[in-house]
Amino acid sequence: MIYDASLDELLQGVWDGRRINPAEARRLYSLPLEELSALADRRRQLAKADAYDGRGNQVVTYIVDRNINYTNVCNVYCKFCAFYRTEKDDDAYVISFDEIDRKIEETVALGGTQILMQGGHHPKLTKQWYLDLLAHIKRKFPEVNIHGFSPSEFVHFREVFNEPLDRIISDFKAAGLGSIPGGGGEILVDRVRQRISPLKAMSDDWLEVMDVAHRLGLNSSATMMFGHVETVEDRIEHLERVRAQQDKSLGASASLPASSSEQRLAGKDAGAPGVQPAGFTAFICWTFQAEHTKLRAPTVGAHEYLRTQALSRIYLDNIPNIQSSWVTQGQEIGQVALKSGANDLGSIMIEENVVSQAGTTFRMTVADMQRLITELGYEPHQRDNWYRLLN
Repeated sequence: MIYDASLDELLQGVWDGRRINPAEARRLYSLPLEELSALADRRRQLAKADAYDGRGNQVVTYIVDRNINYTNVCNVYCKFCAFYRTEKDDDAYVISFDEIDRKIEETVALGGTQILMQGGHHPKLTKQWYLDLLAHIKRKFPEVNIHGFSPSEFVHFREVFNEPLDRIISDFKAAGLGSIPGGGGEILVDRVRQRISPLKAMSDDWLEVMDVAHRLGLNSSATMMFGHVETVEDRIEHLERVRAQQDKSLGASASLPASSSEQRLAGKDAGAPGVQPAGFTAFICWTFQAEHTKLRAPTVGAHEYLRTQALSRIYLDNIPNIQSSWVTQGQEIGQVALKSGANDLGSIMIEENVVSQAGTTFRMTVADMQRLITELGYEPHQRDNWYRLLN
């Protein structure tokens, strides 16, 4: 075997917390999975250096919330989606406020602290309908965070309401919106987006929504749905664009000398409401689920998922939290992901309607979450959207 000094230097740099570039990321992607996962686990430890309980155990978190899809009517017809319906379909719906109340009451009874509210791009719902919905929820359930409306929905709102993004997001925030999910990210490469969702928001649009939201003090998550028509290089470009936006949102400079994740985030609390600057609290990636969709693409398995998540942890040195995607991978791989860069198991998913329409029906309870975390020697804790521990 020929000794490669440059690779050795790269691996040491990753171990020490140095920022990597796209070419280095592509190199790391080819490492054996065990080695890449070990590097990602090291970067998790650097990013979560203070995440220990009083007994010296590392903390891994989860959240109790519920996905509420307020409508399945959508006019962008994404090829990878099995959830959307047209207005003429017999099973098309717009949820009633009474049904919303019932779902949230059930969530609170189970210890839930948040609803994740997203829907299709309905062409006829008015701005006032959304503002009334937010105000209704916040009035009846003031303790529940509304984590709602993906960037692609906000781009849709801009077109339908004929208003600028900052006004729309400000009004939604005033009505009760607490944070924004990263849905609709898919791959932030327009060539890919044109193939899988040509009528949906393009990359710059998605990032613009996040930029405006962060400037208005709303935290958000970032996502990536991969394993379809994109290349590894496309995935890396996606990570680069997310990282660059986070630098901008946190007021950091990508030209600063490389440093550890802890140093890069020093003094930047993106994990508490009302603290500026707001930014991405977490990154979640998952694999394309093909059943009942129109997109014909070779899907990828757990090995590719773990490899991509590990690289994401290393590349996104300014995003402190990486969620395991057990919803698409199942409990066992979701647990393994905690050794491949993830520090959070995400939600127990009291309700999930989108990926389940594409054939994925994994479920988990709080007891399951706690068991999976404890089996690895970590301390399980429930959190809120801003990663503050609740127990």
